Amino acid sequence: MENLSRILAEHPAFKELESQYIALLVGCASNVRFNPETFVFMEGMEANQFYFIRRGKIVLEINSPTGPIEVQTLKEGDILGWAWFSPPYRWYCDAHVTESTSAIAFDGNCLRTKCEKDKKLGYEFMKLILLLMAQEFESTQIKILEVAMKEH
Repeated sequence: MENLSRILAEHPAFKELESQYIALLVGCASNVRFNPETFVFMEGMEANQFYFIRRGKIVLEINSPTGPIEVQTLKEGDILGWAWFSPPYRWYCDAHVTESTSAIAFDGNCLRTKCEKDKKLGYEFMKLILLLMAQEFESTQIKILEVAMKEH
């Protein structure tokens, strides 16, 4: 697991974390792979994980009456998912794999428990979650503007 510790410690989202917190993260982590054309999760499903994408691409889609709308494409180095951190722990969109993807999956239940016990860790994750939410909000705004421009 030392390699995983190094990988996480070098990632911009985690580089400010103390080594003890990196060790806590590693304790909640596992390697996963996703095949193209599969879904990591779908809207409404229970959210109990988040992912650090090592290789590949995953598209976030929202459902509309005319079909799915792509709002963000995540790739190597990106972090997928924030719904695991806050009730009601449900995904608000679909995550569709567009090419073979490998990632590090983090168990949300494990991390929520650790964040409750250690408020400093919880604060660090709150900052990370807010950053992820802001990025997704900005991507969604851009997509809404693109759709609106096409209609006019």
